[in-house]
Formats: sequence, structure tokens, C-alpha cells
Amino acid sequence: MASHAEQLIGNINLANFAKATDLKKRLWFTLGALVIFRLLTFVPLPGIDPRALDQLFQTTQGGVLDLFNMFSGGGLERMSLIALGVMPYITASIVMQMATSMSPNLAALKKEGESGRKKINQYTRYGTVFLCIIQGYFVAVGLESWGAGQGGSAVIDPGWMFRLTAVVNLVGGTMFLMWLGEQVTSRGVGNGVSLIITAGIVAQIPTGVAQALEGSRTGSLSPLLVLGVLAFAAILVLFICFMELGQRRVLIQYPKRQTMHSGMKAERSHLPLKVNTANVIPPIFASSLLLMPLTVAQFAGNRVQGESFWGDMLITVTTALQHGAPLYMFLYGAGIAFFCFFYTAVVFNPEETADNLKRYGGFIPGIRPGKRTEEYLDYVLTRITVTGAAYLTLTCLIPEYLIARAGIPFYLGGTSLIIVVNVTMDTVTQIQSHLIAHQYGDLIKKAKLKGSR
Repeated sequence: MASHAEQLIGNINLANFAKATDLKKRLWFTLGALVIFRLLTFVPLPGIDPRALDQLFQTTQGGVLDLFNMFSGGGLERMSLIALGVMPYITASIVMQMATSMSPNLAALKKEGESGRKKINQYTRYGTVFLCIIQGYFVAVGLESWGAGQGGSAVIDPGWMFRLTAVVNLVGGTMFLMWLGEQVTSRGVGNGVSLIITAGIVAQIPTGVAQALEGSRTGSLSPLLVLGVLAFAAILVLFICFMELGQRRVLIQYPKRQTMHSGMKAERSHLPLKVNTANVIPPIFASSLLLMPLTVAQFAGNRVQGESFWGDMLITVTTALQHGAPLYMFLYGAGIAFFCFFYTAVVFNPEETADNLKRYGGFIPGIRPGKRTEEYLDYVLTRITVTGAAYLTLTCLIPEYLIARAGIPFYLGGTSLIIVVNVTMDTVTQIQSHLIAHQYGDLIKKAKLKGSR
């Protein structure tokens, strides 16, 4: 029998949505913030030569710049004010999360509640500024050095003034995006930073679809192949939804407590363990590490062109790490599996969870509290992580193979699909929560009116 909450979800319709004025305001605010983000991707940095910049991205296709360009919504390709996107903030958050699990001082700060969380967020912001300064400086120097050996440069007037201007603009753009994401989280619907990344990916998908359709029209791609890829993408989305909702519910029982109507009653709850605890972090880390040597080889290719040994070495590295190459596929899959276990161990601490259960009197039926509970949770989590790692590896490797063999655009990769599906599911869940809260409010008002009568 369906629960009361499930019945309320089933009764949600357009009429109920039209009455939820607060939800509509939140949706409009979220939409406006995403529009501002898209407009900022077209505001270029001062002092950039667009022709040389276009040549740079044509030369470095398939490298790590493509990955970052996808997350920034094309802002890196146009070298806009938000070329770095929110990736420095994501990196700082991950580093802070790892440091919290390893440092006793930060772990104690995390347990202080709201005040500790605010301090950790402040440290994350400081880390974001630091990463933006470092990355912005290297971006400015890289743009100056590009084409310098051939008598040109991607920068119109190279020098320290350009570097300072570029660093200030890039830091300001990333910090504005971070602030905009926090505003969406508090005043809009969904996680603001995740929605900004998703908007950047979704904005690139029409370009990839248009390229595929143009290829089918000109004959470079078979129309049946394009239809098959679209059908496979739809199946892959359903598979991602199924796996992301997968949980292993560990039964938790609490001691019997006195209730008003039924006397002594034992309370039961569940500890949900997600199949994919690491989310989309492993594919991003693995692809970034693999594409970094390829990007360095592409940048250094012009400088070592005349040296036979280093030239042959760069050609070998570039060929071995191309999308769809056997070595690349093996290292990519191994990297995803490694980061799945590593990040899951950082995020979920079986010892802390077992201590919390013991402190509040909870226990797993048939398992003694304390050390046995910790070992059992670690055993269950390891088995779940194996399934999650296999799911992520297959979801990311199959599109990579299709990209390499059929020439499908990079934007339709497994990593981008996982991000889009995850954020969409989270946003829809929050919209449903707002609608349920609105319906509960209507029920309370009706109950008050009946009581007054």
C-alpha cells in the first residue's frame, strides 16, 4: 500500500504547480542565474587575439582543455571571464573534504555543527582563490607563449600587465560564479554549482548533435549509426537513473521505548548505502590525469619538432593516449576503479558510523555494536563499491569507444551524461519536495477551517 507521501506525489498536477507561488519564484530565479552564466561565457578577456585562440584549440583537440571547456560551457574556448568555470571551487571542496577526513583538527571542526561548517566553507573559498590565482597565471603565460616561436602570440600585447589583468579577471569570474551558485542553492531550486556545470554541458550538446546530423547529411556518418547512437544514449540514461537510485539498505534497530498507545515498541530504521557513493568524481579525476600528458605533448610539439628523439617520443605518447586507444582505455578504466574506492573511503567512514550508532543505542540485528559493526559496514561497502566501480567504468568506456570509432562529438561522453542525469534527478526531487510541502500546507489550512466550524 502506498504511503501518504507517495499519494501526495501521485496527486501532483499542473493546477497544484500553478498554486505554488514560492516554487515558481525559485524556478524563475534559477533560470535567471543560468542565463547570466551563459551570457558571461561570451564576455572575452581583454587583450586576446581570437584567430590565434581558435588555432590553439584546433591544435589541442582531444586534450584536457576539451574536458575543462565542456564544464565551462565553452567559456575556455572563447577565453571568457569565466574561462576557469567552477572547477577551482570543486577542486578546493574535494581537497577540503579529504583533508577533513585525514586531519583530526578539521574533523573536530566539522563536528562543531553550523559554526564549524561555516569555517570549513570559508577555508574552501580561500583555497578557491589560491587555485584561481595559480591557474590564471599559467593560463596567461600559456597564451603568451603559444605561437611565440613562429613570430606570433595568442595575446595582442604580452607582458606583466596582461598577466595581472588576466589573473584578476579570471579570479573575479570564478568567485562570481561561486557566489551565484550559492545564491541559487539558497534562493532557487537545486544545487547551484552543480546546475552551473550542467548548464555548461547541456549548452554544448546541441553543437554535438548538429555535427552528427551534418555528418549524416554529408555522408561522413551513416544515418543508421546516428539513430543507433541516439537510441543508445537514451538507454544509457535509463541505466544511469536505475544505478544512481540503487541503494543497499542496512537495517538499524533501536532499543524498545515506551509509547503512549502501544506500550513498549522497538524502533527500526535503515542506513542507505548508495551503489555509486563516489558519484562522478572518479571519471573526472581519471580523465584529467590521463589527458594532462597528452595536452603537454600537444603544447610542446612545435618546440621539439626538429629533435628526432623527443619528436618520436611525443608522437608515441600522443598516439598511445588518444581516445579509444587500448592503453588509454585500460588506464582510464583502472583510474576510475581506483578513484571509486579511494573517494568512497574518504567520504564514508565505517568507524565513525559504528561509533555514532553505538552512542545512540542503535545496532544491526545479528551484529555486535562497535568493532563488529565497523567490520560489517566495511564489508558491505566494499562489495557495493565493486558494483559501483563496474557501473562507472562501463558507462564511461563504452561512449569513449564510440567517440573514437564513429567520430561522435566529445560532449556526448559518459561523464557528461552522468553529471546531467544526477543533477536533473536531484532538481526534480527538490521540486517534488516543494510541491509536497505546499500540499501539506493546504491540508493544514483546510483542517483549521473545519475545526473552527
